[in-house]
Amino acid sequence: MKAQGTTVNEILLNLPEDRLEPFNKLHDVIVKNLPKGFEPAISYGGLGYVIPHSLFPAGYHCKPEEPLPFAGIASQKESINFYHMGIYANPTLLEWFVSEYPKHSKQKLDMGKSCVRFKKMDDIPYQLIGELMQKMSAEKWIEIYEKNLTPKSKKK
Repeated sequence: MKAQGTTVNEILLNLPEDRLEPFNKLHDVIVKNLPKGFEPAISYGGLGYVIPHSLFPAGYHCKPEEPLPFAGIASQKESINFYHMGIYANPTLLEWFVSEYPKHSKQKLDMGKSCVRFKKMDDIPYQLIGELMQKMSAEKWIEIYEKNLTPKSKKK
């Protein structure tokens, strides 16, 4: 589903009635725990948490006019989805998240590479998401991003 709105506040207000409270609570937890250097913004037409061009002028390599994405949330047909590029790019962080998840939610972890799907709105592990957001600084994210962006040299 495409986000309804062109600003962060419009997206937060234009949600299905049953999603308003959990989506806004998730956003609030993320913002409260965002390290310095990240900010909420429109990212690829949705609600993202990014490193702005003022800190990383190059922007996202796939679309340089976009700020460097890090995390995001979206209201999909069957779930609220939470995206976190740090758990995709950092195996240690992924391992921590997967091991901590059962301590915070009764639901089985439903996860893709960087996407966690919450189908039961009353069982979103807000505290865990807050802890996850604190685990990577903007500087560390830029470092990991640039390291992974650099092509690997071929072995001869």
